[in-house]
Amino acid sequence: MPPARVQPPSADPRQQPAPRFGLPRPVWLLGLTSLFTDTASEAIYPLLPIYLTRVLGAGAASLGLIEGVAEAANSLLKIVSGRLSDRWRMRRPIVIGGYALSSAVRPLIALVASWEQLLAVRLFDRVGKGVRGAPRDAMLAACATPETRGRVFGFHRSMDHVGAIVGPLLASAFLLAWPGRYRWLFALTIIPGAIAVASLFLVEEPTRVDAGVGRGGGGNPDDSHAWRTLPRQLYTVLGVILVFTLGNSADAFLLLRLSDAGVATAAIPLLWALLHVVKAVMSTWGGIKSDRWGRRRLIGAGWLVYAIVYAGFAVSTSESALVAWFLVYGVYYGLSEGTERALVADLAPTTLRGTAFGLYNASLGVGSLLASVVFGLVWKFVSPEAAFSLGAGLALAATLLLGWVRVTPPPAASGRASA
Repeated sequence: MPPARVQPPSADPRQQPAPRFGLPRPVWLLGLTSLFTDTASEAIYPLLPIYLTRVLGAGAASLGLIEGVAEAANSLLKIVSGRLSDRWRMRRPIVIGGYALSSAVRPLIALVASWEQLLAVRLFDRVGKGVRGAPRDAMLAACATPETRGRVFGFHRSMDHVGAIVGPLLASAFLLAWPGRYRWLFALTIIPGAIAVASLFLVEEPTRVDAGVGRGGGGNPDDSHAWRTLPRQLYTVLGVILVFTLGNSADAFLLLRLSDAGVATAAIPLLWALLHVVKAVMSTWGGIKSDRWGRRRLIGAGWLVYAIVYAGFAVSTSESALVAWFLVYGVYYGLSEGTERALVADLAPTTLRGTAFGLYNASLGVGSLLASVVFGLVWKFVSPEAAFSLGAGLALAATLLLGWVRVTPPPAASGRASA
């Protein structure tokens, strides 16, 4: 095991002045990294269903397999990277390596000639995301207090979504100027990817954590079975999240549904950008409200919105109705994404947050793999309406389960924030 790296006390982000909105400098820099990364990835993602089906000649089942396998690899790797970041007591090098891998392989989509090759590129892209995800979330948690966790994670998700606004807008402008030049567009994503990686070298790694901030405040990061010391409540919450995720298929299916309903190809990236406008506006608000109103209330409200939207996609046929449901879909993300991560940080011991976030993301990955593959098969062999109905039903079931679960506030956290 590599020796623990000792940082000077000034590396603690909470000992540094907060530039704006009560957020430490590392939070802003990590947010900028996510912004540029998503500018690159989201310039490509909304075009993948069309590129896959119309250029490479594959179908919905292939799309489900590609997205499911890619996201599963991404999330399962977060267990390994999160665990290593706890044991090595350094997270930044792992985060840099993950972002660098994704930024290097993503432009290679410009060279693929088959869906199998696209699967390989997407897999390595998501491997990079898997390597960086849990250590980055643990870094963000170390930058927050119990009273500001929702704000920190909500802000980070907002910055992520701002990048997902910029990327599709740039993609639409590019395709309007050079119609059909998908490969050139994909290749140019190396530029924002490189900026994202460069931003990380300005981040000082937080080294000190507050005793008792996470539930229990302890846990030995060097213990190979340390995951057994994580609170039972955390595993219960992760189980409910897994139920929800089993109905949470890849967003690419929503884009494919819009395309099939008659939405023009050039408009798809614009709609994707508008979706992320809703996400960006709602994410910081949702995170702040979760600090005040409670995590479960915000997550449950978000999941209920998800169930309603998927039901809408199941019964609606007009282009305008589907576009409206698609934009409402952003509310689900704003209420739930950052709040789920804040709840994991609430329940995890400070020294095992990398492990906890790894398990959280593994739950998302396993659910995403099964959901996307099953969704694609139901779409192909039954109907798109049946697939969306299945997703809505599982989301509603998870919402009811979440209401039944009791979450005890951590000793150092506000009861209101964790109820």
